[in-house]
Amino acid sequence: MRNDNLKSYLNLHLIVFIWGFTAILGALITIDADNLVWYRMLLALIFLGAFIIYKKQSFHVPVKELFKLVFVGLLIALHWIFFFKAIHVSNVSITLSIFSLGAFFASLLEPLFYGRKILWYEVFFGLIIIAGLALILQVEIKYLTGVYYALASIILGVVFTLLNGKLISDHEPSLITFYEFGAGVFFISLYFLIQGKFSVDFFTISLNNWALLLILASVCTAYAFTASVKVMQRLTPYTVMLTTNLEPVYGIVLAYFILGGKEKMSAEFYIGALIIVITVILNGVFKHSQNKKKSNLLLIYKLRINTLV
Repeated sequence: MRNDNLKSYLNLHLIVFIWGFTAILGALITIDADNLVWYRMLLALIFLGAFIIYKKQSFHVPVKELFKLVFVGLLIALHWIFFFKAIHVSNVSITLSIFSLGAFFASLLEPLFYGRKILWYEVFFGLIIIAGLALILQVEIKYLTGVYYALASIILGVVFTLLNGKLISDHEPSLITFYEFGAGVFFISLYFLIQGKFSVDFFTISLNNWALLLILASVCTAYAFTASVKVMQRLTPYTVMLTTNLEPVYGIVLAYFILGGKEKMSAEFYIGALIIVITVILNGVFKHSQNKKKSNLLLIYKLRINTLV
């Protein structure tokens, strides 16, 4: 059992590392953000469909639930479009530092979804995170447009994560994601048809972009998702929460060494980013001390917001 837990813990770190690498792929892929999301969701949809067939799972969901999944799929598509747009107009480091605000936004929005009161310490930690963000923006104001896109993305991410927290109890995670991705592909395709965007040029993609898209859809989306569900069956919500908070760290470090150039930020940026990450971790430690005897699935979904990239 101990070896199984250690293996799951190491697998979790690998998954978080992969999630951090997602932003790097977004910067390396040279097609428009909305095109990128369409290809990502379509390819991941195919991979997940094959997985469901392999596992001999049923594709059936009630019509009422299907409409909910379709709505969440639209939110996911918009979330990813804004995410990759933020990377393209700013950089990976700025985008991932903004994503650290996810836990703070979740602490404000979760009471609306689940009818609990706002916790004072979540707001307190959120204010410290905002102070760290203010330090970043003070010296990196040229990336303000990217900050707006990242903020829109993370708010959408929190909303659809909270909605998924209600859906997960009734359906297999792979099935939920399959229909959500399918809905995302449908809505983006409808938009492209109205705009007349489907053309020969749209489907003319370099071999390098195809290779990166396949990695993004298979390893960073379909595989990382199913693998994360498996490790969560063995690890505590607290362990998962703290480990996933390392995603911005992995992503920013990877961006610094792989992309270089505009990813090399000022000293104030790294101080502000460090303040944000440490505060998010302290929030997790404090929450754990307040909920030692509880194993709440909603906690996983709330603080797993970084997995949404």
